[in-house]
Amino acid sequence: MTMHDAAASYRVKILDTGETYSCAVTESALHALARTGKRGIPVGCRGGGCGVCKVAVMSGAYDKRSMSRAHVSEEDEARQQVLACCIYPRGDLELQVIGKLKRAVVRKEL
Repeated sequence: MTMHDAAASYRVKILDTGETYSCAVTESALHALARTGKRGIPVGCRGGGCGVCKVAVMSGAYDKRSMSRAHVSEEDEARQQVLACCIYPRGDLELQVIGKLKRAVVRKEL
């Protein structure tokens, strides 16, 4: 991670649900979501190993820590498909859920 103002925070929007929340530069996008009590991204191991929080970053800048290659290939990373537990915002983010538990988050209206 690069050096940033630790007090800075950014807006994260989950395009699948329309939910938005604030995320400090010192916390991952998934940790901030869990802290707020919102449920727009599935939560798994929180350590980059299970892949359930896989998202596509549709817009915005972020830093990342290493992720399991079993769930995020180099090609995925090049397409900004990453694990929400491993990305830290450097600007406002828009995310789309693409992980294997997406159906648990995005339900069709009856």
